[in-house]
Amino acid sequence: MIFNSTAFLIFLPIVFVIYWSLRNKTLKYQNLVLLVASYTFYGWWDWRFLSLIAFSTIVDFIIGLKINSSASKRTKKTFLLLSLFINLGLLGFFKYFNFFITSFEESIHALGFTFDTWTLNIILPVGISFYTFQTLSYTIDVYKGKIKPTNDFISFAVFVSFFPQLVAGPIERASHLLPQFLKKRVFDYKNALTGVSLILYGFFKKIVIADRLAIYVNNIFNDIDYANTISLLLGIIFFSFQIYADFSGYSLIARGISKLLGFDLMINFNRPYLAGNIPDFWRRWHISLSTWFRDYLYIPLGGNRASTLRKYSNLFIVFLVSGLWHGANWTFVIWGALHGFYQVVYLQYKKLIITKKSENKRSQFFNTLMVYSLVTFAWIFFRANSFNQAIHYIQKLLLLDFSFNLAQISANKGPLNLMISISVIGLLFLSYLLPKNLSFKKESSHIVFCVVTLLLIFIIGINGKAEFIYFQF
Repeated sequence: MIFNSTAFLIFLPIVFVIYWSLRNKTLKYQNLVLLVASYTFYGWWDWRFLSLIAFSTIVDFIIGLKINSSASKRTKKTFLLLSLFINLGLLGFFKYFNFFITSFEESIHALGFTFDTWTLNIILPVGISFYTFQTLSYTIDVYKGKIKPTNDFISFAVFVSFFPQLVAGPIERASHLLPQFLKKRVFDYKNALTGVSLILYGFFKKIVIADRLAIYVNNIFNDIDYANTISLLLGIIFFSFQIYADFSGYSLIARGISKLLGFDLMINFNRPYLAGNIPDFWRRWHISLSTWFRDYLYIPLGGNRASTLRKYSNLFIVFLVSGLWHGANWTFVIWGALHGFYQVVYLQYKKLIITKKSENKRSQFFNTLMVYSLVTFAWIFFRANSFNQAIHYIQKLLLLDFSFNLAQISANKGPLNLMISISVIGLLFLSYLLPKNLSFKKESSHIVFCVVTLLLIFIIGINGKAEFIYFQF
């Protein structure tokens, strides 16, 4: 089930009514409704994968209790390693088994040897990367003594499978989300109104902006040979806004649904394309993932406490792993490596050159433009289906071909589609002027915003019911 589907538009009101009708009952009944709803939502794609998420839930619930009750540090560590082995083992098998087998075979062939391997017809479970990281953070935090494990299995199961953020985040920490399942929720009209505003704004970003831009972007990447330099440049610029609108739109919908149900999820995006440097970009983009890697990989590797060379190596490793987390394809690895390289170069540049006195509005604008350009260049590898396609795209872009290509214009439905796409980007920039978190002071402002946004969705939205980009991860 996806948010922008008829099934979900029927599903959500039913869950909302049943859930709040039990507000005077015990907390267990409300959580049970959420658990059934979450498993129904997830099982809509393929019910067979429910056993996978149920297995991960049971394993980490038991391991959390075992870690807490064990007196020996060695025993605690053994249980933690067991959790890591099981969760990462499942993730590795379903997501990376064929990738590593195929890569190994290609490496052997490149050396001139013949070595035939075999692959499996493995279906990637939707959202496995997200809920695996979420449940792993729970056992790691229990091991570190940052949180106490819960004895309430239903609450823990809902924490792992909470349907608003199950398949594409944000990746919540147990310290923030789990306690919310353990206390009574009271319906709040103002909170619910904010939730509706977030949901509609998320749909606006997805249906009006992302899916509209996708038409142009897909045509360009599917027919690179017929595109000139301007078309290719627009293609990757449009993709940068497409992926932002698509993913941040999902996060807004997830946060909005959660508010309707009395929960608060973390903010996952904070105007990332206004970042003044690469580290700042990652403090604004997919915040839940970047902070996860910081706390559970970068710091354990030594973080900033190590020597300069080790620090840079740690950063590079983190971004390589981040790239691989996004997908079993070398294009994602290269995308991660580029961002690791950007981080290292910036930190060295900052150490040698930058001073606070040199900062002014002009340099800030230049820095923002430079960061956006570097990030957008890396998006070429993220969007490309293969390494060869990405290289071909870059080569064609650098040819500086400004010839008029009627076939390409026709393929992209003429200047009208281009004008609409440019208008959509204008609307996206206007969205930066909205109050942070849509925190309107007056109730009437919420209502006007919802009505206008809903009209825009119906009038110029794309009703193709396209899946969100990050569902593939």
